[in-house]
Amino acid sequence: MAAVDASWTTARPGSPSSGADGFEDALEPVRLHPPADHLDLANASSDVAVLHGPVRCTRPFVRQALAADPHTPPAAPLEPASARHSSRNDNRLLLLLAEHPGADRTVLRAVLDATAERLAEGERPYAAALAPAGRTGLDVSEVRILGGLPGASARLRSGLRRRLAARA
Repeated sequence: MAAVDASWTTARPGSPSSGADGFEDALEPVRLHPPADHLDLANASSDVAVLHGPVRCTRPFVRQALAADPHTPPAAPLEPASARHSSRNDNRLLLLLAEHPGADRTVLRAVLDATAERLAEGERPYAAALAPAGRTGLDVSEVRILGGLPGASARLRSGLRRRLAARA
């Protein structure tokens, strides 16, 4: 794996970032980070401060890598989770957020609300709907509501019943 530039500077590597007067040199090109840099940083770092940089990346594979990384604070990918990409990528991101080992009630509630919204729109985020059912951060009554929403299949309802029964 290539070395990851964790400083995220805007000046060209190897050149001074500011002139003698303390101002940015106007002739220095701005270094833009391609999505691969964000992905490398998300995969290579366990430093919480460093992981906040790639959170702003809009590429779904970077957001999914951050959501799957146990070192990422679980609330960090929540803001990008509201940006829509495609139903498959969005549902995968919701699943990863719900399965995150550090996901607390706030994160699980946000996943539950987004899943309910997607079910109402006619999408099928069934894996993302089942994931919070196995976690203890939400009340059983909060999760059970998903089974009664339009778009919830019989298989989703039975999966919710099984996971909620196993949790109790």
